[in-house]
Amino acid sequence: MSIIRYGAEKAGAGGQTLPFARAVQADGWLYVSGQVAMKDGEIVRGSIVEETHLTIQNIIAILEEAGYGLEHVVRCGVWLDDPRDFWSFNGVYKSYFGEHPPARACVQSHMMVDCKVEIECVAYKAPDGK
Repeated sequence: MSIIRYGAEKAGAGGQTLPFARAVQADGWLYVSGQVAMKDGEIVRGSIVEETHLTIQNIIAILEEAGYGLEHVVRCGVWLDDPRDFWSFNGVYKSYFGEHPPARACVQSHMMVDCKVEIECVAYKAPDGK
């Protein structure tokens, strides 16, 4: 089995090196670490709608770097800081995953960084590319 790590060398907020990869690929599976509304190593504060768009765009960038797309996502884990944001978050989420909805869990959690949402995902693409 081959394992490929994406972005283990990248810096996090404040320029610190993070002790995990942005994604790890193994035998057709791609495990994307939790993403937040981050740009150029800093959290971008905004409404839940703005933060969700940027968070999903960050996921898309990682998927594409590894040769995957949203259609390959089989499961997402979502953490919301405020449960009152659920319906607004869901509207943005559906705009990206409407045609290919993955399995999903969504919970309320206090965040480790100053953001409103964090999303991780698992994607699968058969070794023959389908």
